[in-house]
Amino acid sequence: MSNIAVAGAAGRMGRQLLSAVFEREDVALGGATEHPSSDAVGSDAGLLVGSSKTGITLSSDIADIRGEYDTIVDFTSPENTCLLLRHAARTGKSMVIGTTGLSADNLELMRDSAKHSAIVYASNYSVGVTLSLELLAMAASALGEDYDVEIVEAHHHHKVDAPSGTALSMGEAVAKASNRDLESCGVYSRVGITGAREKQSIGFSTIRGGDIIGEHTVMFCGQGERLEITHKATDRMTFARGAIRAAVWVNSQPPGLYDMSDVLRVKSVQSQDLSGNRA
Repeated sequence: MSNIAVAGAAGRMGRQLLSAVFEREDVALGGATEHPSSDAVGSDAGLLVGSSKTGITLSSDIADIRGEYDTIVDFTSPENTCLLLRHAARTGKSMVIGTTGLSADNLELMRDSAKHSAIVYASNYSVGVTLSLELLAMAASALGEDYDVEIVEAHHHHKVDAPSGTALSMGEAVAKASNRDLESCGVYSRVGITGAREKQSIGFSTIRGGDIIGEHTVMFCGQGERLEITHKATDRMTFARGAIRAAVWVNSQPPGLYDMSDVLRVKSVQSQDLSGNRA
């Protein structure tokens, strides 16, 4: 049995994570947290998703959780994720992190924490997205420089970061497989007289509107043909179920930094963890 604590449990994704925990017989909720200013602090976690009372009430601090838990699942904010990483390093708890918008310093803290704790970090916990990253690497390696690469992503109007973490992961997969550096070849804005497209560039386009859960298309544009690899999410539970699957898996792993390709055992030659090494 895996015992899991859900951070940000009253949020949009937090409630999905709670539902994903409750639907599995091999997983138990050991704790839940929410921002101190939230009205949900002190309420029973089960009631947040229309379930029966669990006896697990939302705490405002991870250190205040009294239940037993092995893994923290966190889809909150960079600031809160950093607090949880320090807690995991001190206590040896494992983590599954889906927070977006993490800075280089945040990622460095994650690497340091992974020396003491088993951590899964992914921009997207969908099984389909994980597989699409492998397909993108295969396509980029085979097609080479003769095909221009453009990435289009769309999300709901509440999303605060752009491009999405998933779009950036897709760009990184293409860049690595084609011996490019995304930091130098990524193009994130075009307006006015931009000049001809540079051959090595990887373009990103962002759409925000309505209740779009998440759509990503990578276009390989050649002369006389275009290859498109697309993933569309229609239910946020897709991400929640993948995250809980990762939480069950990471609970039995030694300290280190992992991603969803490790969880699914589909890591290809081009796949690397954040430390730059094969996991």
